[in-house]
Amino acid sequence: MIFRESYLVSVFWPRFRRNHFALTGALVVLSLFVLSSLAPWITPYAPDDIDAYHVLLPPSTAHWMGTDDLGRDVLTRVIYGAQISLKVGFVAVGIYTVIGVAVGLIAGYYSGWVDSLLMRFVDIMLCFPTFFFILAVIAIREPSIWNIMAIIGLTGWMGVARLVRAEVLSIRERDYVMAARAIGASDLRIIFRHILPNAMAPVLVAATLGVAGAIMTESALSFLGIGVPPPAPSWGNILTLGKDYLEFAWWLFLYPGLAIMITALSYYLLGEGIRDALDPRLQR
Repeated sequence: MIFRESYLVSVFWPRFRRNHFALTGALVVLSLFVLSSLAPWITPYAPDDIDAYHVLLPPSTAHWMGTDDLGRDVLTRVIYGAQISLKVGFVAVGIYTVIGVAVGLIAGYYSGWVDSLLMRFVDIMLCFPTFFFILAVIAIREPSIWNIMAIIGLTGWMGVARLVRAEVLSIRERDYVMAARAIGASDLRIIFRHILPNAMAPVLVAATLGVAGAIMTESALSFLGIGVPPPAPSWGNILTLGKDYLEFAWWLFLYPGLAIMITALSYYLLGEGIRDALDPRLQR
């Protein structure tokens, strides 16, 4: 199996650490986790502390990223916003990865009419413009972080399903799978013991890249005012506030915008690095 400990130590890690861009992305992602986890201890302010005497102040030693229209510290809100963005990214990707892997495994392993039926359903789902579908559902349901995570998760699994199906169609014809079937192994044992572990490499890459996509989707929805509701700090709703003061409060859109860009770029670099390290065809 590709994820056994010896493989990770002797093959994957040496390949991965030679990719400096991927290492940089991994360090940024790790730093985000540390900062968001330690937010109550590393920030002298609370994200909803209002100070009417220090409204729309530019960056200074007291407020490194300035303050907003209610005197709240922007740096604090950006750090707390990372908690929401990372939570949305991982939960949403976890939901659609589970659904996509299940559909792809069933379609690829059983093939025939099962494969045709499931793949036609995937094709139908792919015909819907995902972002507008999310907008329509949120317009009906009350905006909340849980609804955002569920909707992103339930509308993003199709790509993972197609990816897993393609891997399973290849793996199911290999000798070790044929041997397991010949000695009478059950379908469940073959799927979970032999096929799934060897199909997880592209799923891991897709999930890593999917976190960046989910964070950007959540930020876009919050920017439009139908994402995470205020006063909860989100990079998207901080950007929305910055739009109203664009001419003289540049820090309100610059710093959350940079946070979104750097986070998304870091996940993309990390995902590409994992893909390159797991693909033997890219190694000299």
